[in-house]
Parts: sequence; structure tokens; C-alpha cells
Amino acid sequence: MLGYICKYAPIEILESMGAVMKRIEPQVSNFNQADTLMHPNICSFAKGILEEVLAGGYEGVILTTCCDSIRRLYDVLKEQLPDRFIYMLDTPRITGDGGAALYEKRILEMAEAYKKFSGRTFCLSAFQNLLQERTAARAEDNASKEGRISIGIAGARASESLKSVLRERNVEVVFDLTCTGLERKLLYSRQNTVLEYSKGLLAQFPCMRMINTDRDKMLLAYADKADGVLYHTVQFCDNYSYEYAWLKEILRKPLLLLETDYTAQSYGQVLTRIEAFLESLKKTKKTAVWLPKGEKAMYVLGIDSGSTSTNAVIMDQNREIKAFSVVRTGAKSGESANRILAQVLEKANLKREDIGRIVSTGYGRVSIPFADENVTEISCHGRGAHYFNPAIRTILDIGGQDSKAIRLNGRGEVVDFVMNDKCAAGTGRFLEMIARTLEVDIDDLGPIALQSTEKIEITSMCSVFAESEVISLIANNKEKSDIADGVCHAIANKSYSLLKRVGLEKEFMMTGGVAKNPGVVRAVEEKLQASLYICPEPEIVGAAGAALYALDSLIGKL
Repeated sequence: MLGYICKYAPIEILESMGAVMKRIEPQVSNFNQADTLMHPNICSFAKGILEEVLAGGYEGVILTTCCDSIRRLYDVLKEQLPDRFIYMLDTPRITGDGGAALYEKRILEMAEAYKKFSGRTFCLSAFQNLLQERTAARAEDNASKEGRISIGIAGARASESLKSVLRERNVEVVFDLTCTGLERKLLYSRQNTVLEYSKGLLAQFPCMRMINTDRDKMLLAYADKADGVLYHTVQFCDNYSYEYAWLKEILRKPLLLLETDYTAQSYGQVLTRIEAFLESLKKTKKTAVWLPKGEKAMYVLGIDSGSTSTNAVIMDQNREIKAFSVVRTGAKSGESANRILAQVLEKANLKREDIGRIVSTGYGRVSIPFADENVTEISCHGRGAHYFNPAIRTILDIGGQDSKAIRLNGRGEVVDFVMNDKCAAGTGRFLEMIARTLEVDIDDLGPIALQSTEKIEITSMCSVFAESEVISLIANNKEKSDIADGVCHAIANKSYSLLKRVGLEKEFMMTGGVAKNPGVVRAVEEKLQASLYICPEPEIVGAAGAALYALDSLIGKL
């Protein structure tokens, strides 16, 4: 079996020679070997390819000259696997007749090299027969797509698992312009067969490395066909990050940046972002029902299962909160959910059968068996923030293990969001670690920071390095209040960078457990030069949003 990674790879040539071709989609749990054999800043896709190929199962790999990371991958594979067919196909940067003639020559050279490796000969008639079969089998999909959300995918290397997430949610993928994207354009001709085939390969949506193309104009034209665009990048791939920055400035469609590292562990982060983006494309419905006097009231429950706390809100049909509760999340989110369900029902003086619908949100939302539906925390925080204060346009949510910046429109709908869920810096866990190091209670950390008299700058936001820095400051006899204040301002700086990515539009709101820390709140307000709206219980904003979604769904069924 030969592996390949690029849409420009001439896989039909090799298949006509008897090779079994497989597009490599790495899904690894670590980069142990790659980190040893490659530079740390090599893109995670190249590292994932190396891990998979070294694990065995491939007689060789066909690479193309798309970037420096792939060139480095080729060098390492040649060195580590000298008995395999590791081939670098130099793809022309020009298209048209000149590029096609050049590519034809290089493709035939590759076929000759594979012949020397495997003993299999390239046969033109076999290749022609294969092409003829493939082109005849192509048919348009005319299935009805009315009413479905349409998404376009751009950027780098969208994996099949990413597209399957969209398909499972009944989303129509109207285009895929990534490296692994559009259906291959196969040109078949009995005359000059390999030349025409090469023209077809180079006529696909142009790679970023191609010159003299209208990639930018084509990208904008394709975007008009979709309700929203998902822009995928690979960790440490700068080129596509630059294109995303340009596209965000000029595109008038909803746009989601999705950066993946090709590890199995990133699936949950990817899923949350995609689901929140899809939810933001739907119309937000806000309905209240006043029942006739004497009729039984309707109640719904929203439950937000986070890493640090599990929060619940019971709401009636008039969108009024009947009761709420906050408990610490234990080792199992399901157990915490059962505990808070009993607690909030007792507070509301209700029974389980009085609740008409339950919607869960948060990272543990899929682990709550009694929930009727789950909605991402992005949508629920946006909905909840608008419920508590309709003037809010920008939300900073700092929870136990992640931070989010969310921007709303005047109807309370999410128009943009960014998440930092790959690092604990600036989150509740980060503050808990700092409090332990300072030997103070976590609830006292904020008030202590307000007593600061000396400005101290914490230079690292990495949890490990920040702890070492705090220990060093303690050793230098710095006051706990000054250190705490320095930590709060470091969090504010990181939060400000996150907020800038969605736009600093007033009014501002802060949600999550860290919103109870007055030191962080003051530091963020100083950085924004604006006040933050904080509701009486900032940890229940997401649960309130989930309750509103439950109410919408329940009323819609009446």
C-alpha cells in the first residue's frame, strides 16, 4: 500500500501499475518519535504523517513539494525507512500548458522510479482504461438540500472526520477548497493521455504555493454559495493563518477558524467549535408564554456541566428563574449532574416530573443521561448573557479550564467567538495553583490583590513557569498582595488579546467563576478602559441559556 497526502498526487498512475493507494489521515495520540526526529515547530500534520508511517503498513509514501515541513518529512522518512518507496514529486508552481508539460515529465519519472522499486511497469492502455472508468462513473448529486445549513470549507487539509461531523448534523458541505478537497478533476483523452491528465490535476482549486492564479477571487466567489465558512488550519502552519486573517477582514459571511493538531484528543475541542458555529447560523428564537389563570405552569431545566462547577437553572414559561444551584464538579460529570438535579428541584419545591424539558451544556453535556438535548456552551453563554442584559455585545467567559470571547449582535445571537481550551493559563485552575503557592484561600486571592501597592509583572502565563516565577518572587520577599495583583493583570492581558480577536464592542460582560475574583475584574476593566457587567451569580449564565433553549423547544412542540 502506498500512502499519499496531496490532491495533486497522480494516484491513478500508480493504481494502473497495481499499487493500492491510501490518503493518509493521521490520528495519533502523541508525537513521541516525531519530536525526537523533527524540529519542534514542524507542523503537527507532518509529525502525524511521520508517526503513522513509522508505525508500519505502507510500502511507501508519495509526497509533493507543498511546504518546508513536508520537505523535512521526506528527509526524515528517507533516512528512517531506506527500504521503502519514499518519493518527493516536485509539483509545478505554474498551471496551464507549460505547467502540465512539466508535470507530465515528472509524473512519468515517478512511474519509472516505482517500476525500479516494485518491478511493476506503467502501461498506457491500462491507465487509459482506468481513467475511462473513473470519468464515466462520475455523477452529480441532485438530492434535495432545502432547509439544510450550508457550509464551505477552506484552508488546509480538512480531515474526513471533520467532514463527518458536519454530515452527522445534516449540514450540506457546498465546497471543500482545502488540500484534500474538491473532487479530483480527471481529464481523459486517447491522445496525449498523461498530458491531459496532468492538466486536470493542475486545474483543481489552486494550492497557496501556486503562482499567477486568482485564488483570492475564487475563494470569495465560492464563499457566496455557503451560509458560513469553516477555515481549517494546522498547528504551526503560518501560511494559512495569514490567509485566514485576510479573509476575516474582507469576507461578509460568518467565518470560523478551526486549528487542529491531528491528535485524537483534539476531537472534543473541534466538536464544540463546530457545533457552536452551526448553532450561531440558526435563528435564535425568544418566546414567552403566559398561561391562562389556573393552568399548570411549565418548567424547564438548564444544566451546565463544567470542569470546576456544575450549574443548574430552573425556569418557568415566562422566562423567570424559579431556582438555581452551583456545585463542584467531581470526578464524574454524571454524578455531579444527578446531585445538582436533586438539589435544584428541592430549592424550587418541584419534582422531576414537573420538568418539561432539560437541555445540557458545557464540556460534560454529553455525559448527562437525563438531558433531552445538548447545546454548546458558546451558544448558551451568548443566550444567557442577552437574557441578563440585552445591551451586552462582548462576553469574556473564564471558567475552570478554558477561556472564551464571544460577540453578540443586537438580537443576542452569536456572531463570532474564539476559545482558548488548549492551555490552562488564566483559568480557574491557574488561579487555584497560584493561590496554593501563595498559601491563601482561592476566595481571598482577589481581595488580597486589591490591597497591592507595588506593580509586579508576571512574565509567563504558562502554569508551570508562572508557579516558578511566583516562588522566586516570594523568595525575594515580595508581598503576597503585589504578586496576586501581578497575576490578575497577567490574566487581564491574556483576556484582552482574546477579546480583540472578536472585536472590542461595548457593552462588556464577564461570566464564569473567575468573574467572582475582584482583582481579575478590576485588572480587565483597566485594560479595557470600560466597566464589566457581572450578574449576581456569574456561574449560571450558561445554564440560564440552556434553560432558554429548553423553553424554546418545549413551546415549539405545544
